[in-house]
Amino acid sequence: MSPALRFDERGLIPAIAQDALTGQVRMVAWMNPQALRRTLETGRATFFSRSRGQLWVKGETSGNALAVRAVYVDCDEDVLLLLVTPAGASCHTGAPSCFFRRLGADGSEALSPAEPAPLLLELEAVIDARASADAAKSYTRTLLDGGAALLGAKLREEAGELAEALANETTLRVANEAADVLFHLLVALRSRSLTLGDVLQVLRQRAGTSGHAEKAARGRRPGAEG
Repeated sequence: MSPALRFDERGLIPAIAQDALTGQVRMVAWMNPQALRRTLETGRATFFSRSRGQLWVKGETSGNALAVRAVYVDCDEDVLLLLVTPAGASCHTGAPSCFFRRLGADGSEALSPAEPAPLLLELEAVIDARASADAAKSYTRTLLDGGAALLGAKLREEAGELAEALANETTLRVANEAADVLFHLLVALRSRSLTLGDVLQVLRQRAGTSGHAEKAARGRRPGAEG
């Protein structure tokens, strides 16, 4: 336990839980020194309930646990950041994140609440919504209706345009072509019921492994020749 941590007059410190894969903020709770110690020892997010005056383990009764991958402290040493792998919803309401109500410019609650998420996850949510739209009005729906053949062709086309931009065009053009690749990639993943999180999980598993070693471990694809 670092003696530099600044617990408040009640002996507590706020702890923010953030999804280690997606960056989504899941919840905020409080820790006392014992809760922090147990979290570090067990790898399971353990907090202190101010109302009950006792420790509680996230997910102990609901199953919606938070596996803690790392704990960081801010520059003032009075706030903790937990990088977690969540199992199920993190909010007691059943929402993935406790932060699902957005404030409008006047301070009132927005009419269309949305969970806070990094931009790529927001785009993924938009793609999910447009998947049920009319193909005549939705490019996303048209791509999904085209299946693997159309999506594969579009990915090859967009990747080729990005490669050309890298070699011969401006940095702005490279950024635009890369955006096209990312969009079509997310649609392709959606067509196979995969998410960006699934891809990030694979990258996490590969972390710390040489690219050459990783490819060698995968071996040749079935049916590949010499």
